[in-house]
Amino acid sequence: MSDAQTRIAEIVNSNPVVLFMKGTALFPQCGFSSRAVAILERLGAPYETVDVLQDPEIRAGIKEFSEWPTIPQLYVKGEFLGGSDIMMEMYEAGELQDLLQQHGLVQG
Repeated sequence: MSDAQTRIAEIVNSNPVVLFMKGTALFPQCGFSSRAVAILERLGAPYETVDVLQDPEIRAGIKEFSEWPTIPQLYVKGEFLGGSDIMMEMYEAGELQDLLQQHGLVQG
């Protein structure tokens, strides 16, 4: 496992909810990252973000780590869920709220 892969695994496994994104929660650098942050904010879930624009190794490595070609990427309790489109689908269906509630990350 490369150094970037090791770092990514540590981040994913040490944070209940982590969003790899372009920019920060306060200043997203793309529309998809902005939408992902908005979903998490609306749910009231505590989450960490990783700005892939600040670290080229993480930016390239996260795509390999998840075998998913795009950013943002959401992980909950170490499980890769998907990008902003999947997050939106899960949110609209109530699945994302349910998952976060099952893990005790948001109130029912």
